[in-house]
Amino acid sequence: MNKTIINFIVTIILAYILSMFMPWWSVMTAALATSLFIPLQKVAVFFVPFLAILLFWSIYCFVLSSGNDYTLANRIAVLFPLSGNPYLLIVVTGVIGGLAAGITAMFGKQLSLALKKN
Repeated sequence: MNKTIINFIVTIILAYILSMFMPWWSVMTAALATSLFIPLQKVAVFFVPFLAILLFWSIYCFVLSSGNDYTLANRIAVLFPLSGNPYLLIVVTGVIGGLAAGITAMFGKQLSLALKKN
């Protein structure tokens, strides 16, 4: 299998496992670990973990919100300029998690390059 696909799948699996025991920033730990052990090249360093966590958090939020008929998501979406749309809130949540994971993966890549020089 391609390194990109392996990194994508391992990031999602690791983020899911860590999110059971750790707070929201566990997705950043998953992105850091996968970028250290399954290195990617060029823009894939950012976009693969970004898309993995975007997908993971969006689906996870959708499943959690559908369990209570989007009651909490509707109320939170009213607080933000989202016109009370819970689906848009789910997408925004996924993008925020994806950005956190992508930036952390770039840090992990730079860390692995720095460790290789020494």
